Amino acid sequence: MGLFEAWRTLKGAGVLGLNARNGDYISLYNPRRLYPRVDDKILTKSLLTAAQMPVPELYGIVSTQYEAAHLSHLLDKHDQFALKPAHGAGGDGIMVIVGKRRDRWCKPDGRLVSLEDLEHQVSGILSGMFSLGGHPDEAMLEALVEFDPVFNQIAWQGVPDIRVIVFLGFPVMAMARLPTQASGGRANLHQGAVGVGIDLTTGRTHGGVCAGEVIHEHPDTGASLQDFQIPHWRAILDMAASCHEPIGLGYMGVDIVLDKNRGPVILELNARPGLSIQVANQAGLGLRLGQIEQLPEAERTAAERVELALSLL
Repeated sequence: MGLFEAWRTLKGAGVLGLNARNGDYISLYNPRRLYPRVDDKILTKSLLTAAQMPVPELYGIVSTQYEAAHLSHLLDKHDQFALKPAHGAGGDGIMVIVGKRRDRWCKPDGRLVSLEDLEHQVSGILSGMFSLGGHPDEAMLEALVEFDPVFNQIAWQGVPDIRVIVFLGFPVMAMARLPTQASGGRANLHQGAVGVGIDLTTGRTHGGVCAGEVIHEHPDTGASLQDFQIPHWRAILDMAASCHEPIGLGYMGVDIVLDKNRGPVILELNARPGLSIQVANQAGLGLRLGQIEQLPEAERTAAERVELALSLL
């Protein structure tokens, strides 16, 4: 089934369109003054750390071209890391390093990069090459997540993640994003990753979407995308719901990865999460968001919000 047919099928199931998402939810529930809390990954990490929520360790921040030209002082301490723009979007500008061979660093696909390559990447980040609006940026050096091998059969290299849509602190829909060869090992759908729908109550998968097509097997590994149990599922939902207090946005995407040693870890947050999650789940967001809007206001813990959200499905 193509993407167009999938969207048409969802029309009667409360599918949320782009205009409704922007006008009825993002504009209404996400005050612009709070956007820096998710658009600035350094600030996001600081807020989540203060709330005692698990995030990848921050090794260092590069803020000036002088620091970019003297990067070796920071890199010499680490053989594995993720280099990111603090204000990047969609995975652009991220360079993942998984090891070191003599004086060169190794990327997940085996390609080697030099110190000069890394300095050039940082310089581009600082100039705003990958930032929202092209504004000058900062570069982050972050601990590399050692992803749980449970995903080995249904992902191609890279780090799979789990996107949970959270509305007013309630988890309403989720999908796993699986790297592919086409995505270069990244878990970004617009770069060719697979989006796999997840049953919110059980944490089991039920097919997905890739490159505009509804699929049931991973395009590279051939593994079935049906009925795969996501580990730590309830902890993932509780963690996603708990982001509401420190961040304050009413409508956001919470991206969580599974570290083989630490378990679920929050990778980043998004104030404008995409809508393909509906195709991956063969379900519309509109009905679920409407149910949450109709709930009476009350003080609830994150765990209570999760329980209530699951009871509505």
